[in-house]
Amino acid sequence: MAKVKRRPADRPRAAAYHRGWADGLASGKADGHWQGLCEYIVRTATPVPVKRPIHVLYVTSGKGFPYSPLDDGIIATLKEIAAKVTVAVPHEDIAAIAARERPDLLLVLDGMHLGLEKVCAVNGLGVRTAIWFTDDPYYTDITSGIAPNYYHVFTLERNCVPFYTERGCPRVSYLPLGVHHSAYRPRNTDRAMRGEVCFIGTAYWNRVAMFNQLMPLIAHRRLYISGMWWDRLADYGRWKHFIDLGNWMGPQPTSERYNAHKIVINSHRAHDDDTFNQNSAMITALSPNPRTFEISASATLQLTDCREDIAQHYVPGVEIVTYDSPEDLAAKAEYYLEHEEERKEIALKGLYRTLKDHTYVSRLSQLIDLTMNG
Repeated sequence: MAKVKRRPADRPRAAAYHRGWADGLASGKADGHWQGLCEYIVRTATPVPVKRPIHVLYVTSGKGFPYSPLDDGIIATLKEIAAKVTVAVPHEDIAAIAARERPDLLLVLDGMHLGLEKVCAVNGLGVRTAIWFTDDPYYTDITSGIAPNYYHVFTLERNCVPFYTERGCPRVSYLPLGVHHSAYRPRNTDRAMRGEVCFIGTAYWNRVAMFNQLMPLIAHRRLYISGMWWDRLADYGRWKHFIDLGNWMGPQPTSERYNAHKIVINSHRAHDDDTFNQNSAMITALSPNPRTFEISASATLQLTDCREDIAQHYVPGVEIVTYDSPEDLAAKAEYYLEHEEERKEIALKGLYRTLKDHTYVSRLSQLIDLTMNG
């Protein structure tokens, strides 16, 4: 059969096709290799849940989004580690449910919507009660009155342990929130979503001050910012094309954004920010926020501001990278964007440490053991 002669006009199209094919093959191989490395870590580092012969009555926060994903993750995890789980919401007759179901433990998240008379009635049944505060120290004006009504108090802020102890709570433990790994995990994201540097969160004033200085230093990079109040930036009009203003994403789309970017910035909220803050005791914050664990669970490099407790959870420079100023952040972002293998190595080590030590399985196992054996 005679060979079909290619017309000159078809040659550039054919060349473009072959270039695209070669580029796609290389990208696909790179993505597959990375996902394979992540999957190996997921399989080797994730703890196997140990089911305890215990019945837990769990009362949700009752606050809706964004607390509902926390409730969902805790409920799913409790079902992995407890023989029986009963779920209730704050407006229900919790004491009647406890009297009927006879749980071993009442666990409450946040507790601001649950009447204290209900907790006292459950205590009167001889059921051990525990509360896990998720917003310390920002609402301690309220939680200081709630905490003494529980057998065991858990707080994600280490600096709040003496605060609650001084208010008559006999058992107080520091327990960071951690991560629900089915929500935050490595993902092969859409290439159209991918970029270099990402920040997701509310524009509290300390973050605004930092980003006012940071933006001119990193605006040449592919940048994505999402959250409320970013129009507070001094030069918002100049930077608004980077910003998804007012978007409050759930766990899965947040994790997808984390995965889609090579570097994710973490900036902790200031303890004295006057936005939605009821911390008249001015308790400073030392402990990492939940975002710390969620970013690292998504297998991306985390650049975080320094908090004293960070080193208790990750090895700085090995499993996570810290910064102490906008200039330092920008310089480190540049460095790791230019040193891809180092960036990936730290991201993988951060993923491993998170799955090994900082999942809801680990946290809730500690909570149950401390409450029931204390």
